[in-house]
Amino acid sequence: MTKRKPPKPPNSSRVSPGKTRPNGPFWLFGAHAVLAALANPRRKCHRLMLTPEAEQRHGARLRALSGGDKPVPERVKRGNFEQFLAPDSVHQGLALLADPLIQPHLEEVLAGYARQAPSVRPVILVLDQVTDPHNVGAMLRSAAAFGALAVVAPGRNAAPESGVLAKAASGALEAVPYVGVTNLVRALEAMKQAGFWSLGLAGEAERSLAEADPGGPLALILGAEGPGLRRLTREHCDLIARLPTRPPIESLNVSNAAAVALYALTIK
Repeated sequence: MTKRKPPKPPNSSRVSPGKTRPNGPFWLFGAHAVLAALANPRRKCHRLMLTPEAEQRHGARLRALSGGDKPVPERVKRGNFEQFLAPDSVHQGLALLADPLIQPHLEEVLAGYARQAPSVRPVILVLDQVTDPHNVGAMLRSAAAFGALAVVAPGRNAAPESGVLAKAASGALEAVPYVGVTNLVRALEAMKQAGFWSLGLAGEAERSLAEADPGGPLALILGAEGPGLRRLTREHCDLIARLPTRPPIESLNVSNAAAVALYALTIK
């Protein structure tokens, strides 16, 4: 298959502004999410709550991360967490009140890729109206594990940054840009201008991922559970591929599909 032209500087008019701060502070919870947020210099933190058990287990790490603009830990009883977290939150004795991250523009992600030789195959994970925070968090975790440049989603009809999403991401929200765009089709066109093929996953595709993979930089596009890729999104894909499964399973959960596809595309 013919390779795309070398990356060009992306046209700033083709992508939406990405540096917006949604709403106000929210609670992160769970050991991985909280410790990763505290270690992230870009994350503005306000209040840190922990149980005596969590202090005993993570005290050394927390002391190393405290100071400067990070909050002083407050010891509370486990039952007090229900005052600011949902009763079913698996918080592991740690909760952190923090601002959402200011995410980069898509054009900044593409420009950064163009300036440096990546150590792994350049892949951007694109989510077409995937709204479940557990799925998005799991896909951020896979994106971090397999070296994806970013996870891109529409500003509307997407899972916003939240404690549930961060818990499912297990620290990956601090490591992988989660970029919002106004128009997904224009974002795909900007990625194409930067040298990326666009490949959508769909269960009814004729060719498997291995057969359709064009090589080189790639935007991997997944749709929501059930509806899949929208018509306009599908029409702007260069290629459509499927992940072959064996009966009686016809398809994978979207986050599992993302993990399998990212592994297949980046691990050689």
